Amino acid sequence: MDEFHDSLPDNVARFPTVPVRDVVVFPHTTIRFKIGRKPSVLALNAALQRDRLIFLVTQHDPTLEEPMPEQVHRVGTVARITHHLQLADGNIKVQFEGLERGQAIRFGEVQGCWMSMVKRFPTDREQSPRIAALVGKLTGLIDQYVRQSPDNPENLHADLRIEDPARLADSVASHLKISVEEKQKLLETVSLSDRLLRLVDIFDIELEKLQMDRVIQGRVKKQMERSHREFYLSEKIKAIHKELGRKDERSEFEELKRRVEAANLPADAHEKAMSELRRLEQMPLMSAEAAVSRNYVEWLISVPWHERSEENRDLQAAQQILDADHYGLEKIKDRILEFLAVRQLVNRPPGSILCFVGPPGVGKTSLGKSIARATGRKFVRLSLGGVRDEAEIRGHRRTYIGSLPGQIIQMMKKAGTVNPLMLLDEVDKLTADHYRGDPAAALLEVLDPEQNDTFRDHYLDVEYDLSQVMFIATANVLHTIPPALRDRLEIIRLSGYTEREKLEIARRHLIPKQREKHGLLETQIDFTEDALVSIIQNYTREAGMRNMERDVATICRKVARKLLLTPEGERADYRATIRAADLPEYLGPIRYQPARLKERSEVGMATGLAWTEVGGEVLFVETTLLPGRGQIILTGKLGDVMQESARAAMTYVRARATELGIAPDFYRRQDIHIHVPEGAIPKDGPSAGITMATALVSALTGIPVRQDVAMTGEITLRGKVLPIGGFKEKLLAALRLGVRTVLVPKDNEKDMAEIPDEVREALDIHFVEQMEQVLPLALVELPGARLVDDKNLPDKTLADELPPIWNTDVTDHLSSVPIE
Repeated sequence: MDEFHDSLPDNVARFPTVPVRDVVVFPHTTIRFKIGRKPSVLALNAALQRDRLIFLVTQHDPTLEEPMPEQVHRVGTVARITHHLQLADGNIKVQFEGLERGQAIRFGEVQGCWMSMVKRFPTDREQSPRIAALVGKLTGLIDQYVRQSPDNPENLHADLRIEDPARLADSVASHLKISVEEKQKLLETVSLSDRLLRLVDIFDIELEKLQMDRVIQGRVKKQMERSHREFYLSEKIKAIHKELGRKDERSEFEELKRRVEAANLPADAHEKAMSELRRLEQMPLMSAEAAVSRNYVEWLISVPWHERSEENRDLQAAQQILDADHYGLEKIKDRILEFLAVRQLVNRPPGSILCFVGPPGVGKTSLGKSIARATGRKFVRLSLGGVRDEAEIRGHRRTYIGSLPGQIIQMMKKAGTVNPLMLLDEVDKLTADHYRGDPAAALLEVLDPEQNDTFRDHYLDVEYDLSQVMFIATANVLHTIPPALRDRLEIIRLSGYTEREKLEIARRHLIPKQREKHGLLETQIDFTEDALVSIIQNYTREAGMRNMERDVATICRKVARKLLLTPEGERADYRATIRAADLPEYLGPIRYQPARLKERSEVGMATGLAWTEVGGEVLFVETTLLPGRGQIILTGKLGDVMQESARAAMTYVRARATELGIAPDFYRRQDIHIHVPEGAIPKDGPSAGITMATALVSALTGIPVRQDVAMTGEITLRGKVLPIGGFKEKLLAALRLGVRTVLVPKDNEKDMAEIPDEVREALDIHFVEQMEQVLPLALVELPGARLVDDKNLPDKTLADELPPIWNTDVTDHLSSVPIE
């Protein structure tokens, strides 16, 4: 530090200096604080040894322990030490009396303590009308401030008795609750008038703050009074509702709010719920709009967002469950076990939507329940049969009265987990509506694994993740499912059961189930094998097991009735053994005469195989020649495709007439009548083409068709045999008929993998590609040896006895059930 010179002006003197923190010392005031820093203690001791005068300056930064000269203000106060007291902790408690302002010209250090050369500013004693006016204004403001201040500052009240303007200004400045920077500015204001004017401005601002505080406090007080009033009234309402046995609506709102917080909703859903709660809080709780908001929030928190079922990943346990619930169906069981195996290797495997397609009663729905058990998932079933409103899938907008989420979200709420198994039953029976949209189109997003993680229901209006749901759809046919929806499904076909499979299913599942449902013990009813076979053959004609289960239930009901009519003493030994001969007593006369082979081979009658929605069927195609002009008469309620197959067969025969030993101009002298019994049942499809062609060749050549041969296949104009559908069902129909030789298209050879061994062993299956391969196998002898001429025709034909309308090729075009 700079050295001090000995010769100094009169208004400049050297003083020991102490930097102080968070305080500004004014002249004409008394202040106490502790001194503990070593330089400050040395400066205090130096002042005590001299004239007890010391210079006090304020630090810029109060956190500094050892400030430098440039880190303190230059303007401070020359003060006198009036009292000092040494404390036990080493600090010194000192009382100072401010004398006058001073400005440090230079700082120095002497023996470790601060010394400063200070220019002293004498106290301004100006007396003028301006000073008097400012003093009057200031004292008025101070009086007003003291009366309005809630703290009631006594020091400022005492300052009102000071008559000296300079002393008044400094005392008021020291007592004001303003910042250290503001006080330092007042200290540095040497002019008395400027200092008084600045104080007037400060008090004006402080009075405005007080006024604002009073306004705010008044509002807060009113709000608190209102809150207390509402609390009192709500408590009273609660007590009234409690006495009346009613629920308190306000408590319901609070409970709803608590449930929203506890639901751990995703960010988007939580924001929606809180927004709706804020709206709900402003509404009358009994209004219709409040009910809509409350229902919406209830749906948001009731839909599962994070709850999961513990999935079963034990392949052996899953295999046992599937085998216990269903007999056969090995392909489907393998697919489910593959799904579980992938789940063990990948946490979120690529989604797949299974679709079980098969006739009614083959166990599609029950298989879905079994899969849910095997995988450990919750099971929910959504029936889509007859649904024609798109809102049934996606829900209604909340703007509509009575709106609800769609069935998908409702099923998720019912399941209570984010990973249930959802069975979409009868997906092929969805219908569209011009005004209500297409529900099949709405299912496209639901059943697309790439999109359904952001499924948005119209009612909830937030994204919902369906990617963890295992969807299984069921259908009887595929052609009614829109192509876009069918493309998203992994098709698994369930064919009809063989007779042996039906027998095993009845023994293992149907009989125990119905026996338990009707309260019968195992010892009280017994079905013989011949009885079950008779039920299958004579009382049910189906691919599945539904009608057989009804018949078993009917027998159990009648046995239960007989049991109760038995004397109590004999009930313990009661046992009903159901034999084939007893079935008419329980089920009535035989419903279906079993299809039998023709007793002999006949001319113009061929046996065909057809597929229907309820399994395979046998078709007998009859062809008769009549005198006429080459017309083709088609009867038997044939559809358009089947009529076209008959015309294609006719064209093939005419093109091959010479090779087949048929008169080339036969069609000029003869009409051909093709009839397919049973006439009341609509029939359609191309697979009877080779059957019709064989019957035509037989009628025109007079060669009988073998009665033990059945056939199926589409025919082209050149005699090529094209593949057909329903391969397994048609072979089962042939087996039921007792046919041993079956002719099928060569292209269907790949479908043999699905045929049970017992069917392969029982049938002699020939794969054919051309009609030239069909005729030698179907006819008793090769064509070409006989010719049909006029002398073979009867004198009076059937055409003479038919009304004229039957001699046309106009057929019934009523709607028909597809039969391939």
